[in-house]
Amino acid sequence: MESEGTPYDTLNSSEDTIAAASQQKEDSAKHAFLSRRLLLRIVAILLVVAITATIFVFRDWVENLEAYGYLGAFLISLVTTATIILPIPGIVLIVGLGAVYDPVLIGLAAGAGSALGELTGYMAGFSGQVVFEKSRIYIRLEHWMRRRGSIVILILSFVPNPFFDLAGAAAGVLRYPLWKFLLFCFVGKTLRYILVAAFGWFVGVSWF
Repeated sequence: MESEGTPYDTLNSSEDTIAAASQQKEDSAKHAFLSRRLLLRIVAILLVVAITATIFVFRDWVENLEAYGYLGAFLISLVTTATIILPIPGIVLIVGLGAVYDPVLIGLAAGAGSALGELTGYMAGFSGQVVFEKSRIYIRLEHWMRRRGSIVILILSFVPNPFFDLAGAAAGVLRYPLWKFLLFCFVGKTLRYILVAAFGWFVGVSWF
């Protein structure tokens, strides 16, 4: 004759059922979160690839933007900075614009465009890509970003160098606040482009 389960066994069974349901709910929520994150990664990667490909396809068109003054400075800096690792040298065009227009306004326009263009590097890092993570330089930049993120962004955006894309990617990986990234990037880029445009103005006044 089979013995009936005790109230203790029934209680344990109920607890197991509740625990299983809770675990299933947690797994579903985790799966939904990972799915959204994966979608965000895919969108970010596609956007980065599309911008980079467009810039290289329309390189001649980018160079012709010099004729459009301050808007040209903004767009030139935006699209030339948006390339990852292989930037188009738009700074030469800013020198030419500085010879014709107000260097300070050119610097502001170019700084704003360049700061927005750096979002491609930030998004590449934010999307979770690990293309740069095996690089010793990237590891060092990420270490500096953890300690003095704002100063690193400001200095690297002001001083011409090939490492800002890595710093931008590190900022994205570390979830550095986007508004701070744009702010310090804008300040550094603007100061740089004001000097570049002023050099163009000096050349224009001295030689032409």
